[in-house]
Amino acid sequence: MSDLSSRAVLERLIGFATVSRDSNLELIGFIRDYLAGLGVESELFLNVEGTKANLFATIGPTDRGGVVLSGHTDVVPVDGQAWSVEPFRLSERDGRLYGRGTADMKGFIASVLAAVPAFLAQPLKTPVHLAFSYDEEVGCLGVRSMLEALEQRPNKPRLCLIGEPTELKPVLGHKGKLAMRCQVHGAACHSAYAPYGVNAIEYAAQLIGKLGEIGGELARPEHHDARFDPPFSTVQTGVIKGGRALNIVPEECEFDFEVRALPGFEAKVVAERLQTYAETDLLPRMRAVSETSDIRLKPLSAYPGLATSEDSEAARLVALLSGSEDFGTVAFGTEGGLFDQAGIPTVVCGPGSMDQGHKPDEFVSVMQLQGCDAMLLRLRDYLVGN
Repeated sequence: MSDLSSRAVLERLIGFATVSRDSNLELIGFIRDYLAGLGVESELFLNVEGTKANLFATIGPTDRGGVVLSGHTDVVPVDGQAWSVEPFRLSERDGRLYGRGTADMKGFIASVLAAVPAFLAQPLKTPVHLAFSYDEEVGCLGVRSMLEALEQRPNKPRLCLIGEPTELKPVLGHKGKLAMRCQVHGAACHSAYAPYGVNAIEYAAQLIGKLGEIGGELARPEHHDARFDPPFSTVQTGVIKGGRALNIVPEECEFDFEVRALPGFEAKVVAERLQTYAETDLLPRMRAVSETSDIRLKPLSAYPGLATSEDSEAARLVALLSGSEDFGTVAFGTEGGLFDQAGIPTVVCGPGSMDQGHKPDEFVSVMQLQGCDAMLLRLRDYLVGN
């Protein structure tokens, strides 16, 4: 399997249906065997159930920190999407390679794996590390166990390049995210006697209104950061469930909301303000009718934002590799904030566009994949001399 092209590797990777709800072990096994065939050992970090794994490998000297090339192996579902091609079989049309994960982000992983023979062909002064994770699409969950281990090592990686799709443009920042579930417990009764019950939906609506009020405050010009689009932290409610019949005052209601936070803004502040509002304004009124009334907030997932300095070594390297110092930001999240929290400065740059990510007929262009191949060869030359 040595000396495969990035397209050939991508064809193999797309064939593994690594939707986040399912195992990624077959794909990880393929990567491990591919690297072993080239004489590169891999280290696996399994989840508790043993159904998924991160993979970490090093090429070059092991007595110093190096550059991490990072990507997630999981993809979003195709359920309910109208694909014109088979999503888990690579197909090509008009210079585009179609399949689930081609852009987000198996195209980058394919280029990295195809570049391994080039990394091995010349002795590297600085090592390159390969870090492939699971469960990124459901809250950047899987990579955390691998980062905990790397953080404790004496020769921790020096910096990280995450190959999320940016059209090969250098990105230094993105927002963080906090996802929460709010559960409202009221008291049911016949709707003819509505004042004697506690309507969970109506109290949930007041909580959602409070979130809208907080979101409006965050959107004020004094909180803007022009590097981002939109240029402020956002709050939105995406899911709500409650009620059984129109003639029953609903006892239960729950809704999920998220905060997309600018770097430097603590998203938990929004949840804390909502909790305070619930405890001081709503619960006293609810419990005056029914003592068992309650409002509970439950975290679903969270990851930090990223804001790498333009003067950092990581920024200088991605400028060299991409051929551009026009640093930008992206609206979507990555594992970059977690790498940065682990003391590994991080940048984002990869083939394809997130405009195609998560959609039917997802694709990466052949030109973008070739551009990524060339970028990784420039990285090889840099690591040989530095």
